[in-house]
Parts: sequence; C-alpha cells; structure tokens
Amino acid sequence: MEIRKTQSGIQTEETLIKDIQIREILEKLSGGERVTLASESAEDTAALGALLGRAASPGQIYTLTGDLGVGKTVFTQGFAKGLGVAGPVNSPTFTIVQIYEDGRLPFYHFDVYRIADVEEMEEIGYEDCFYGAGVCLIEWAELIEEILPENTVQVIIEKDLEKGFDYRRISLTRT
Repeated sequence: MEIRKTQSGIQTEETLIKDIQIREILEKLSGGERVTLASESAEDTAALGALLGRAASPGQIYTLTGDLGVGKTVFTQGFAKGLGVAGPVNSPTFTIVQIYEDGRLPFYHFDVYRIADVEEMEEIGYEDCFYGAGVCLIEWAELIEEILPENTVQVIIEKDLEKGFDYRRISLTRT
C-alpha cells in the first residue's frame, strides 16, 4: 500500500486516509503483509506516528529503525501525541528509557543505541515495560533483537534523496 501526501492531506492513490483506514493498515500487518508509506515532510512522518499512536493498544511494541537524522524522533513525537502525551518528547539516548504516563496508556520510549550488552536491559527492568499495560517504542531495536517478543511492529524509516530531501519511505512489518 503506497500512501502519499497531497494538499488535502495524506492519501492513498484514491482515498484520503482517515482514522478508520488505520485499521486497514493494522489488519494488513496482522495478516503478515508489509505496508510501505511515503512521507514528503516531517509533518507527514509525525502524522503517521500520531495515527499509529491513536490506534495503539496495551502491550504493543513498536521497533523503530533508521539512520541518524532520518526522522525517528519526529515519528516518536507524533506517536506520543497520538497517545495523548502532552509534554515534550525527546530521544532518551543517555537514559535508555523515558516513561510518559500522562497519555491514555503508559508510553515507554527506549533508545538503545548506547546499550553495550543486552544484559543492560535487565538492569533497567525492560520486562515490566515490554509485558505491562503500556506501549513501547524502541529506537535502534536491532541491537536487542534477542529479547524482543514476537508480534512486534517493525517501523523502518529510509531516506530516498532521488525523490527529494524531505522524502521518507516508511515500512511497517509485524514480526
């Protein structure tokens, strides 16, 4: 499913994306399909994050992969907004995890870029977050693949400079 932005909003080739259509995306993911979306701006990337945040349910884990500066934090800020998190959301690069409890669900935002050994995740009590009543979003999750549970949603953000400086390809896959 290819989605692009127009002057009237984010749309598929024929129809405008509304909250009800996020269910279609999630159904495709549940069926094992890969969903690829196009973002032409940081606002698009944040909007997709917000759609997924609004649709998130307790116990879901999203992994977020992409090069430095590709828009992972922008996506996460949108995701947090979709959950109803009111305050600022920044990447917890040095604290590993930041917990937000002011949204409709607890939101556990991990940045595991600085994890040297997966055992460090034990020290911060990751299991309480992964298997609790909140939602997890994990940046650089490929560094801790061995402890990720099944049924996570993998979000990959990639630049494609041939399509423009702000263009991003965002792929979603359920593992």
